[in-house]
Amino acid sequence: MSFLTRLFGDRTERQALQPLYEAAVRIGREPAWYLDGGVPDTMTGRFDMVSSVVALLLLRLEAEGDAARRECVMLTEVFVDDMDATLRQAGTGDLVVGKRVGKLMSTLGGRLGAYREALNGAEDLHLAVRRNIFRESPPSDEVVPVVAERLRALHARLAGVPLDALLRGDF
Repeated sequence: MSFLTRLFGDRTERQALQPLYEAAVRIGREPAWYLDGGVPDTMTGRFDMVSSVVALLLLRLEAEGDAARRECVMLTEVFVDDMDATLRQAGTGDLVVGKRVGKLMSTLGGRLGAYREALNGAEDLHLAVRRNIFRESPPSDEVVPVVAERLRALHARLAGVPLDALLRGDF
């Protein structure tokens, strides 16, 4: 097994996480985020929601400790693969894709930290939502709690899902 395969996994490992990632995309695209929660229904808004759901899934996998460490890495790789493909499909040139994917990964990392702190009570989840989801346009005070509570409910629901079901995208 080569160093890069050990580090990033092979295609089969990433494909095994595809059902989990597809579930994250389905949840991130649920109309209620956009209709009830006021998330902008734009490419940026959809990215914000999908990456927020992926961040919650990564937090759930982190809770498993070493038992799901590899799956955390693989889910992140599936996310990167999807972002790369999406950027290319949108017409982003090869020379810019890497830089943009790096920025998107930084955004995912920022969300992961913000939601980790907010869901553990160290930060206000409403502030984290305002800062991480409504970047494109300032939200009304009515919609931020809707999105925050939906994220909190999803986080709680994920906590009760056994690891094997989670990895299959059954939650």
